[in-house]
Amino acid sequence: MNRSNSSRKRVNDLEVQIREAVCELEDFLETRCQSDDQESIDAEYPPSPFPIELREVEIYINPFIQLVKKLKQEYMNELVDPLPEEEDDILSSREFLCKNKSRMVGLYDEVDKIKNRFTERRFALKIVPLAGMAGIGKTTVAKHVFQDPSLLKCFDVRAWVEVGPNYKLKDIVQSIVAQVNRDNIDELTLTGERLENYMHRSLKRKRYLIVLDDVWERSVWVDIKRIFPDDNNKSVVLLTTRLCRVASGGFMHEMRFLSKEESWDLLREKVFDEESSCPPLLEKIGKKIAESCEGLPLTIVTVGELLSKVEKTPQNWTELAKNPNRLLAEAYDQMLKVLLPSYYYLPQYLKACFLFMGVFPRNHEITRSELIMLWTVDTLFHPSLGNYGIFTVCIDLVESHILKPGRKSLLHINKTWSLHSSFWHLCRREASKNKFFHVMESFGDISSPGIEGQRRLCVHNNVLLSIKDVHKKMASISTIRSLLFTGQPHQYPVPLCFGFSLLRILKAITIRLYEFPVEVLKLVELRYLSLTCLGNLPTSISKLRNIQFIIIRRHLSICTDGALSYLPKEIWDMKELKHLQIMGSDLPDPGDGSFLPNLKTLLDISARSCTSSVFQGLPELEKLGIRIEVAPDDYESFHCFDHINFLKKLESLKCVVVNPTFSYQVIKTPHSFSMVNFPPSLRKLSLSGFGYPWEDTRVIASLPNLRALKLRCYAFRGPKWEIEDNGFPRLDILMIEDTDLVHWTVGRGSMPHLGNVILKSCYKLEKLARADVVRSIDLVDCNPLAVTCAQQMEWYTIRSNISPF
Repeated sequence: MNRSNSSRKRVNDLEVQIREAVCELEDFLETRCQSDDQESIDAEYPPSPFPIELREVEIYINPFIQLVKKLKQEYMNELVDPLPEEEDDILSSREFLCKNKSRMVGLYDEVDKIKNRFTERRFALKIVPLAGMAGIGKTTVAKHVFQDPSLLKCFDVRAWVEVGPNYKLKDIVQSIVAQVNRDNIDELTLTGERLENYMHRSLKRKRYLIVLDDVWERSVWVDIKRIFPDDNNKSVVLLTTRLCRVASGGFMHEMRFLSKEESWDLLREKVFDEESSCPPLLEKIGKKIAESCEGLPLTIVTVGELLSKVEKTPQNWTELAKNPNRLLAEAYDQMLKVLLPSYYYLPQYLKACFLFMGVFPRNHEITRSELIMLWTVDTLFHPSLGNYGIFTVCIDLVESHILKPGRKSLLHINKTWSLHSSFWHLCRREASKNKFFHVMESFGDISSPGIEGQRRLCVHNNVLLSIKDVHKKMASISTIRSLLFTGQPHQYPVPLCFGFSLLRILKAITIRLYEFPVEVLKLVELRYLSLTCLGNLPTSISKLRNIQFIIIRRHLSICTDGALSYLPKEIWDMKELKHLQIMGSDLPDPGDGSFLPNLKTLLDISARSCTSSVFQGLPELEKLGIRIEVAPDDYESFHCFDHINFLKKLESLKCVVVNPTFSYQVIKTPHSFSMVNFPPSLRKLSLSGFGYPWEDTRVIASLPNLRALKLRCYAFRGPKWEIEDNGFPRLDILMIEDTDLVHWTVGRGSMPHLGNVILKSCYKLEKLARADVVRSIDLVDCNPLAVTCAQQMEWYTIRSNISPF
């Protein structure tokens, strides 16, 4: 981390050169191997284990080895003996922030929370990390706290130190000593342990407030905490940082974004001085511009600077509000000095993951599962890392305040992530500079320089209107490994270009096709395939022997004739499959004992696939989604759970009856749910539309590892739910939506770990179960008697949103 700006840029350049050299060799090897694979597939014989002449490899690989050795030596030399320091990005970013400083608007609740932390009863030394993304106002809030008159009398001495990534312990200690002992300037000439001892003595038996601003390394706190005395007098060290890991393990205050109202207040203050107010005609437009800044104070201040230079007329502001991206792009260009360090100081593997996020449109929320799939097949990680290892990479980016967490699961695990527009702009800029991917967003991008040799191509769906020009340009790029189509779904079928023999990722879920494109079957290197099409998969789908993820959706506006549709039996020959989701088709019985050894996720199948032979052929399945469309008096579909116990590793099960019909009275079906033998590994269960009586919940109440339970659309029916003693031993989250339930009671020892309850559209519910460990309950469109009952139980958090009946 302690490296000059020029050295860091040189190291980054060398990393890019090494990557490009590796990519060139990979292109050569894969092109030759793929050619042999295609010949073997066409001739229907196994591929040769040695498809390339060794002499040919030697001619190509020797220069590569020499180049990599040279680059490696330069890389190591730079790490060991960096160039002399020069102006650093961090320094220039601090200057930019100081230049754009404004009076604090909003965030007073953040200040109060930190002040309350300072004055709480605990007497030991308090470490208060203040974390958030670049430009969110960490330093502004810290200064407001530092200068708060009500706190001045609480501390004997105070000191403010700007740290930065190129910190030196001596400089930090000297700065603190100079501020707490202004009369003894001679002591600043001390060095090493003597200086540290002097600082310790200067703070001993004093109540102090020390602010360490802009900390980038955990080692800063590790190095300096031993010098701070802890006299149990409520002393405080406040750290501001972009990185959660800097002071993990204790209290961490996460900075929030500004609200819409706060954003407008800050923008208005920046554009209009104290002597002039905002004209009423500009207020509505100004609020729209402020909202486009997405709550980031630095963006709002920078946009305000730009707006203040534009004539303040409704016409000018309306033009800017219609297309705020141009204004924001100019603002983000000015903010790069502040944003770039967040990217530069990422480890190399995290840089690649960050850049990959730029292939998606602005403000696009990508699901955790899709991101893990794409990162896996894009070879950003070694396969041995696994899903959990890749998930931790996402957490690293979130804790660096680069990725924004989005929707959470009931177990409070992030389901989606996105980039703030400021980082999205930076991501696109750096990806273009590093030739990480190329984006076709407009007709002009088709002929832009730098598209040759690209390995990742992202095509916005609008460009497909110029389909001939797009095809011609795309066909000229033989090195493409990833082809992603983004934007709004096309309403009409559009022909696609599939002539990329080395393609590994084809993401075209937003493109509508009449039938499965047979050209895809020639893409033998394909690992990830997502399409929207009609028709059945051909039996030759098994030619894609490297495929790991298949997602096929049907166009919602087109109804099928209701005929049974099975996948080809050859699907059981695709041994690399990890994820299979094909709406409207089912897995056939393998018949000959075939199995899919790597399949972990199977979604959108119907009850027809839930046979013993199918389930026995899925020994590693962890996630299953069943979709049932029932006909009148159809009880056969309710046998979908009969063989569920064959799935020994199943952790998540979702089963939905999409067209439930119920009689007035609750009746038992011929096949009782209470007889189901669920695997004990089950952690998450979601049921919808079954209409079983509540007493049938006994079978799931005994599951030892069930943590999340969702019951939607009359999954169970009846006025009373009585949970027997010791039921649901591990349940943490319970959600009930759309039910005729009136009374809910819990037996002794049941639901001992229940923390969160979510009740939606429970119009008849009057009485809630007594559960002392519940932390919060959400009631949405529920009976007011249920709200009153929850209030009487004094649950820790009650959030209600009651609609009239």
